[in-house]
Amino acid sequence: MTTARELDERYGRTGRRRLPWIIGGAVAALLVGAFGWMTVVNEMSTVSADDMGFTLNDDHSVDVRFQYTAPRGADVVCVVQALDEEFGIVGWKVLEIPASQKHTSALDVRIPTVAAATTGLVKSCWVA
Repeated sequence: MTTARELDERYGRTGRRRLPWIIGGAVAALLVGAFGWMTVVNEMSTVSADDMGFTLNDDHSVDVRFQYTAPRGADVVCVVQALDEEFGIVGWKVLEIPASQKHTSALDVRIPTVAAATTGLVKSCWVA
């Protein structure tokens, strides 16, 4: 037996010890790739909405302006609310927005209320 081989065996530098590390590295790379792909797919189907303002018309309606970002060609549903000074819901509306080729769109919607509102906002949006 050669001196180099004797030293390798003595200090555990054989090829058999590398195999678990190679398999572990491959599994870790696959997990990172799968997680990355799931994140991308999830982000492609999400809808985000931003309030741009509101106008209090009278005691029975409020206009809410907002923009939403959604996947192109997807129908979107948004819930818009009117709140009173104690943050109670005094009016709400469900908007069914048909598919568009625009990635971001702005809307202005009138919400009927049962009492005087102090604010109007988008509660949530999702792909229908």
